[in-house]
Amino acid sequence: MNPTQQNSGKSWTGLLGTTRKVRIISAGAIFLAVCAFGAAGVAPLAPDASDLPVKSIAQNLELPNLADQIAALDKAPQEFIHEERVRAGDSLASLLSRLGVDDQAAASFIKTDKVAKGVMQLRTGKRVQAKTDDNGQLQWLRATVVDAQDIPVKSISITRQDNKFIATEAAPKLERRVEMRARTITNSLYSATDSSTDGGKLPDSIVAQIIEMFSTSIDFRSDLKRGDHFNVVYETFWQDGEMVRTGRILAGEFVNRGVTYQSVWFEDPASKSGGGYYTLDGKALKKSFLKSPLEFSRISSGFSMRVHPISGNWKAHKGIDFAAALGTPIRASGDGVIDFEGVSGGYGNMVVIKHWANYSTAYAHMSRFAPGFHKGSKVRQGDVIGYVGSTGWSTGAHLHYEFRVANEARDPNTVNVVAQAPLTAGEMAHFKMAAADMSHRFALLRPGGAAGTALAAR
Repeated sequence: MNPTQQNSGKSWTGLLGTTRKVRIISAGAIFLAVCAFGAAGVAPLAPDASDLPVKSIAQNLELPNLADQIAALDKAPQEFIHEERVRAGDSLASLLSRLGVDDQAAASFIKTDKVAKGVMQLRTGKRVQAKTDDNGQLQWLRATVVDAQDIPVKSISITRQDNKFIATEAAPKLERRVEMRARTITNSLYSATDSSTDGGKLPDSIVAQIIEMFSTSIDFRSDLKRGDHFNVVYETFWQDGEMVRTGRILAGEFVNRGVTYQSVWFEDPASKSGGGYYTLDGKALKKSFLKSPLEFSRISSGFSMRVHPISGNWKAHKGIDFAAALGTPIRASGDGVIDFEGVSGGYGNMVVIKHWANYSTAYAHMSRFAPGFHKGSKVRQGDVIGYVGSTGWSTGAHLHYEFRVANEARDPNTVNVVAQAPLTAGEMAHFKMAAADMSHRFALLRPGGAAGTALAAR
């Protein structure tokens, strides 16, 4: 075969291959066309857009007149709400001026009305809100009056009605919140409570309650150890987004040298006896009597024989003398009723409180009695009943304290006092629900708990 034949053969072979491919492709195209035609026969054909009816709607929209809108706004009465804080040295005039109030009638009303003039008693830093019209005429004014401890005592509202003013006062509306904190002792209790982490410094009143709650089990001066930690759940009260005061501790847990102490506040709504702190199993933590009727003191003379400081005779000293500064508050060591208040010979100014069963306590040499108490008055443990003095047979300011059983002075350190009454079955059922809630909160605050993990991440 010559080269020409060879080339012809190659061309023919290539042609045959190409022709075969074309046949296959053509057959596939015909098959697809048939399938498409069949599908078209089965599916309904979409109508042509030109066959659909078309309806045109024409509407003329009138554009608003900007000038008319501005004029309408100018005619409408304008009102403004201002908020200011009382500044040091503020007068009523300066405060009203900053509030945008230009209303002599309102100023005169505030100065003369016995309720409205409470606005002039506002403390520095307190907020005042006022609503005025565009001429500065007062529509309403609202403020809250606080006491010396910055605790709200009443809310004052002044409102314009028919060209005259009406002032009303009511108990402040406070929002109650429950706070949870966990702290670890690294140096001292106060360094832990002053920590800037976890919401900042704990309120001083809460720290004082922690000390009071656990001081019968922990000596906070010597027992604390690095690594000790505590969890506390307490209430706070807010007004207009601002905290105005703290409440009581609802539950506390303190781990000291590996020993855990827990306390839960419980007050049965069906009971009139008030609330108290209990262990998680429902045992009352309140001591029947305080160890000391003074908050800070030292024992200068115990229950024993001694030389009388005035007569010089050796005789029994039927009480405990607590040396303290003149005017130191004296607290009732237990619940009871005042059985005597007045002057009693060498005892000077004295108060005697009758407690349950046959117990009574006496407090002598007072400088003065606390106001609001007299014979027959009920007192609660911790109530201030008088102040340290040196009346009667006394050589210096101190409190003479006696603990009596059946009117006979006894050494309080040797008397087994009847324990506080336990919870009833109904009270225990309610208590268990409260204790379960606080146990859950403790679990969240402990290291590894949901709250504890969040705190550690800060």
